[in-house]
Amino acid sequence: MSDSHTAGAKPWVKPLLEFGPLILFFAVFMLWRNDTVAVFGQAYGGFMLATLVFVPVQTIATLIQWRLTGKLAPMQVATLVLVVVFGGATLWLNDPRFFKIKPTIIYLLFAAILGTSLVLRRNWLGAVLSEALPMDAAGWRKLTARMAVFFLGLALLNELVWRTMSETSWVWFKTFGLPVLIFVFLMGNAGLFKAHALPAGDAKDG
Repeated sequence: MSDSHTAGAKPWVKPLLEFGPLILFFAVFMLWRNDTVAVFGQAYGGFMLATLVFVPVQTIATLIQWRLTGKLAPMQVATLVLVVVFGGATLWLNDPRFFKIKPTIIYLLFAAILGTSLVLRRNWLGAVLSEALPMDAAGWRKLTARMAVFFLGLALLNELVWRTMSETSWVWFKTFGLPVLIFVFLMGNAGLFKAHALPAGDAKDG
């Protein structure tokens, strides 16, 4: 069932589900950032209104991905849980700090998981990504170490931005800065992917 759904999906569906909620968050914030809107008797500024829209849309998008593919990556599940928890706390307490700290928690969690896999000598990253990126064991160890440090750096950077810069600056950073940094990181590791790639026959056998 999942294979037929995935094969029949349009090529734009996956990026729309992954980036659509974030772009919608950005759009709502920019449109209402200087206004106050009453929702169910509660006065919300633009940031809170954008969060109110983002949480259910992100939840629906994740459920649609699960429906189309029949599975979700552990990082997708962890991200959704934190979105609901910290987004809910933000709205319940009408305090944007909870939502701003969410990326910090997510990236610290990822860094901790990857660091633990290195200490235990387990290839957890490869178990998740080996189909899309077949590499040898040495390649996965190097990539795991680099990603652990990278996620730790993103967590620290997010803290620096939201604590020292304006709310609008953080929204720009969250919407565009973080994805660009992740893209640059992946491109910067293209040499590692190539150097440790498995031969086509071994990749299929694995």
